[in-house]
Amino acid sequence: MTEQESPFTKELMQTIFDAIRHCKVLGIKIHSIEGKQLTTRLAYSEQIIGNPVTGVIHGGALTTLLDTTCGISLPIAMEEFTICPTLDLRIDYMSAAKPHQDIFGRAEVYRITKSVVFAKGIAFQEDETKPIAHCVATFMRLPQAVTDSVDAKDYLGNNYDG
Repeated sequence: MTEQESPFTKELMQTIFDAIRHCKVLGIKIHSIEGKQLTTRLAYSEQIIGNPVTGVIHGGALTTLLDTTCGISLPIAMEEFTICPTLDLRIDYMSAAKPHQDIFGRAEVYRITKSVVFAKGIAFQEDETKPIAHCVATFMRLPQAVTDSVDAKDYLGNNYDG
């Protein structure tokens, strides 16, 4: 399947994000899909400040950004909608985020096995060569029957044709 034919459009991936309640509450948006890379944006807001003195975004919001960006990059790489819960997530924080600026998350899958999918990601603001954090994550591949038992249209509406 070529990139142009991929069913995983920016609009569909945003619908998936919006179906995940905490992502919708945080306002995480799809920024771009380039090849097998997914880039998301966490808009700065007063509601997700972790330290009111400095105005820095709470680490939990950053963790959610990275975990979900890695997890939602799986269907793009696997070229199929499948449910893969997070097995492990390791985040190394490199520096504090700058207050009053959005944070971007970028992720890509780098290995797919029969039972586990491996992804890596970064969080950055203005310059992706100066990450706020980077992560590695593993996801468990559930049997396709589990994904098939979930009616994606219940969650994704008419945007999903699978």
